[in-house]
Amino acid sequence: MIKEHDFSFENLNVYQDVRELIKEIYLAQKQLPKEETYALGDQIRRAAISISSNLAEGSGRSSYREKIHFIEISYGSLMEVYSQLQLGVDLNYINQETFLALREDIINIAKMLSGLKASFEKSI
Repeated sequence: MIKEHDFSFENLNVYQDVRELIKEIYLAQKQLPKEETYALGDQIRRAAISISSNLAEGSGRSSYREKIHFIEISYGSLMEVYSQLQLGVDLNYINQETFLALREDIINIAKMLSGLKASFEKSI
């Protein structure tokens, strides 16, 4: 088992919530038809992983401006995931119940990312 909380980003509640969202995204994308596995499915997985990857990368940066930049990239990837989920619903690939549950998670993560960004902005 991997020892948790060795790096600063692992202590962030938003990072932990994003990891849970990624697991849920992987489960949700299984609702997509086979022909979308390497199109919409791959794109939504990559966008979801980008959220956590950029939080981790930003935590390794020394300046608050750089940290903020990577939080902004994470936020952009979160919006990309949301857009792709909406498309999945529009195409009747993802059911409304799954979408609404993920939407709630996305809203909470968006608020957390905004709060984290604001806390760093106070340090500039």
